[in-house]
Amino acid sequence: MSSVIFYTEEQVRSLVTKREGEVKFGEVLSVAQDWQSLQTSKHPYVLLGIPEDIGVRANYGIPGTSQAWTQALRMLCNIQENEFTQPERILLLGEIDCRDEVSALAPVAKDDALNTQRLGSLVSNIDVKVSEVVTSIIKAGKIPILIGGGHNNSYGNLKGACLALGAPVNCINFDAHTDFRALEHRHSGNGFSYAFNEGYLGKYFIFGLHQNYTSQSVFDAMKKHKDRIQFARFDSLLQENNSSFEGFLQEAANFCGTSPFGLELDMDAIAEMGSSAQSPCGFSVMEARSFVRYFAAKGHCSYIHICEGNPSKESFANQVAKTIAYLISDVISVEPS
Repeated sequence: MSSVIFYTEEQVRSLVTKREGEVKFGEVLSVAQDWQSLQTSKHPYVLLGIPEDIGVRANYGIPGTSQAWTQALRMLCNIQENEFTQPERILLLGEIDCRDEVSALAPVAKDDALNTQRLGSLVSNIDVKVSEVVTSIIKAGKIPILIGGGHNNSYGNLKGACLALGAPVNCINFDAHTDFRALEHRHSGNGFSYAFNEGYLGKYFIFGLHQNYTSQSVFDAMKKHKDRIQFARFDSLLQENNSSFEGFLQEAANFCGTSPFGLELDMDAIAEMGSSAQSPCGFSVMEARSFVRYFAAKGHCSYIHICEGNPSKESFANQVAKTIAYLISDVISVEPS
């Protein structure tokens, strides 16, 4: 399969800033050399990057999510290796090969008018690659952790998981938005609606939806499928009722967590986070970490996707990369039950 760019151990080790008396995560991180490495490895988790922002551009968002993967990987490689971080639980597979799509982006980006159909076609190309790789990882008995790109990649994740497991997959999405927009050209705002329409997505729960940025048409669409789509409004946490973060966790688990589900985390949902749709209002980093730890510990969790982080502004680069590194280490530190 040519959809993945594999790394050498030398490339990974070169990311590490060594210090005498310490061992960094990247010094001992297992690196896949080929697909056979995946099949023979005993690591429960497989780490994979998606270095693209084409889906975000096609959704009129701020480009930069293509940089999240490489910066997050460097940050992860420089955390400490110790009895708690457990690098032996994760295999670095590499990154989705988006080079052709990124090269094709240049003439599109220079057009006077944004050519959304051409951008959507490039997103569809990446969909195929992501779904193939996710299918292969899950069929190998591993849990993929996918980092970077826009939320357009939720479609490839869900399709890949569905094909691997032979049935539609539920999804819990930590997000300010539904990404359940109309079935127009493919972009970061309609990954879930496409997956739902094509039968890859079973039940869908949006965790922390912002009412200010959800159209009435999307609310109406969700009402038509209330047996399969539910949400917890972030805004309800501001009201004097029984809404709570812990209540959201339980609600999502009850709705989606009793059969295989994908776990999606959009960094837009974290307050003041560098992302494609940065917001002053949202969850804290600690709440995001609690979210991934809670659901990664569920035995039915089939994949984890952390997306929409945008470190392109210098002031956000370390913040975004460090947050992603924390989230990855949180996932691999819990034991699914």
